[in-house]
Amino acid sequence: MNDEEPVLLHTEGHILHITLNRPRALNALTHTMVRGIDEALTVAADDDAVTAVVIAGAGGRGLCAGGDIRSIYEDARAGRRASVDFWRDEYRLNARIARFPKPYVALMDGIVMGGGVGVSAHGDVRVVTERSRVAMPETGIGFVPDVGGTYLLAAAPGELGTHLALTGRAVGAADALLCGLADHFVPSGRLADLTSALAAAGAPDEVTATVRRYATDAPDGELAGHREWIDACYAADTVEEIIDRLVDSGVPAAKETAAELLTASPTALKVTLAAVRRTKRLGSLEAALDQEFRVSCHAFAGHDLVEGVRARIIDKDRAPRWSPAEPGDVTAADVARHFEPLGDEELGLAPA
Repeated sequence: MNDEEPVLLHTEGHILHITLNRPRALNALTHTMVRGIDEALTVAADDDAVTAVVIAGAGGRGLCAGGDIRSIYEDARAGRRASVDFWRDEYRLNARIARFPKPYVALMDGIVMGGGVGVSAHGDVRVVTERSRVAMPETGIGFVPDVGGTYLLAAAPGELGTHLALTGRAVGAADALLCGLADHFVPSGRLADLTSALAAAGAPDEVTATVRRYATDAPDGELAGHREWIDACYAADTVEEIIDRLVDSGVPAAKETAAELLTASPTALKVTLAAVRRTKRLGSLEAALDQEFRVSCHAFAGHDLVEGVRARIIDKDRAPRWSPAEPGDVTAADVARHFEPLGDEELGLAPA
């Protein structure tokens, strides 16, 4: 095992461990890493000695902070298609994780955002800790939740998923559990012991039973106490009406949320709302990923993704110049364009 490799693999007992190994970049995913994870899953699926897979992040700060946004920015500016090829393989990996035939244990300790959600929250044994910060923060950079994020958030109780999709806010352990993004809470100080104990799991049911032995109740979250205004405000049909309801609610936290939404890309907000609503009718992760691929490709060719990354990551002035600049200026045709079929370029995960 070469410690300089971006994905480290080692076997302990019956468990294949996959460690994302770009700690200086908070383990942000590259195309090489996506391929490495996929290859590891191929080996694990065919190896009778492997009972389960455990994925974690190196460096102690998080599992994965998302995709390599800087590379996407550079590709878009240069007119290259490398990021589209990356998304194609990444989304296929997300679908594979969800259908993996053996227990897939994700240790969602620390920061888990964007692409990090994609390689963890589709697993069937998802562990969060008191350090977990889970988010799909795409609207802040002019993008839309992907990696199956719309599928996960559309399934959250009430309008919690819509709230998280539009705001991009990070949630802690209890709220991740509430929203269906995780299954078990294990204190971070017990993860090493849990990992060692999993080595003895010789059958799939022993994997889950082992995790449950180390799991306990998560500290209280925040979202449950805000359900009333979240469900009422986000039930509106448009972004403009959602913002109006938030402002008129009389709830300080709701008004703060309205102000927050007004800083995000208006196009991304409107496309995200449409994507989450459409996903509720699609019925499968594969169909959601097909839709997300269309949206991502169209967003890649647009203005706001490049501008959002410039403002947040490149120049760091945090003063994006969105176009259009106001939600009311984003037309229905602007939104619909993001969902147009890609012809021969379709991802094609869902049956025709």
